[in-house]
Amino acid sequence: MTPPVIAVPDADLDDLRSRLRRTRWPDPWPAPGWSAGTDPAALRRLTAYWADGYDWRTHEAALNALPSRFADIGGTPVHYLRFDGEHPDALPIILTHGWPSTVLELVDLARRLSAPSRYGGDPTDAFTVIVPSLPGFAFSPQRPSLEAEQTHELWHRLMHDELGFARYAAHGGDLGAGISARLAEAHPEALVGIHVLAVAAPTAYDPASLTPQEQAHLDSVTAWSIEEGGYQHQQSTRPITLSYGLADSPTGLLAWIVEKYRAWSDCGGDLSSRFSDDFVLTQASLYWFTNTIGTSFRPYYEYDQGLTRRVEKVDVPTALALFPADLAHPPRTWAERTYNLTRYTAMPRGGHFAAHEEPALLADDLKDFFRPLR
Repeated sequence: MTPPVIAVPDADLDDLRSRLRRTRWPDPWPAPGWSAGTDPAALRRLTAYWADGYDWRTHEAALNALPSRFADIGGTPVHYLRFDGEHPDALPIILTHGWPSTVLELVDLARRLSAPSRYGGDPTDAFTVIVPSLPGFAFSPQRPSLEAEQTHELWHRLMHDELGFARYAAHGGDLGAGISARLAEAHPEALVGIHVLAVAAPTAYDPASLTPQEQAHLDSVTAWSIEEGGYQHQQSTRPITLSYGLADSPTGLLAWIVEKYRAWSDCGGDLSSRFSDDFVLTQASLYWFTNTIGTSFRPYYEYDQGLTRRVEKVDVPTALALFPADLAHPPRTWAERTYNLTRYTAMPRGGHFAAHEEPALLADDLKDFFRPLR
């Protein structure tokens, strides 16, 4: 029998509920709704349900029923899900999540890719799907030091050395987009192509060469950073200070991530239109019970400190899919400055959490892109 990937002691569950019930709420501001941060009424409702209604044991059993595996990559344990493709010639692909996410967000997409015939698709489009937990997120311990082997190298060793895939594909959004790009840049001989939801900015360019569309994109990124980027600055510069509060208060942790689910998704201000309460609270519970909200900030700090390799030039075939409620919408020419872009898709709906929000749209785009590259 495969051991459970997570088994929360009753005492830890009781402690969580006690902390939630004893939340010390701040004095309210005369600011409406979500205008100055997480809406108090929405957070109180979710916190009350988390304490007295949400059934962790049901979700724990569902998590343990997923096809979890562990690999030791040069002394670094890596947790991953493996969904074998329904076709003998299934293309291996590694899907990488972002923040504030876990592998749970990618399960529906993985199932659609591994068994397309169950969703009305062609079995010859099947993938064998590997979905690892990022180091320091939920079930994968953090990398042992700031200078330890970078995540894209761990992914290559997992796919190529541990699982024996000579050639494979990669997909990711957010942090996963950068990891997929570094993976392709470092190991072009092994990557048939990458499919991403975001692109890295060129390491250098002549401002005089910018098109009007590219300048508008850069202006929008600056405006977004001013309006929405406070979390990123804190996680990049003083993440440990933040981690003390969020590791001690489940209500604080929930407030920190639920604001992002609402702001970055295609929910039109109604969080429940895209995420069930149980989905949001399972994500929060995973961060809480594994005590990984603090370590999930490391990618931001390491990038800010110059410890993460910058993406310079990706030569393997690349697809960029842009969802309308995601954080940035670079024009095709901007992506082409750094990537060998062979597919550019503007999606009709969806946001930053596309694998959960629009798994069918995303699966179809992945299948269409990789079909001629198999």
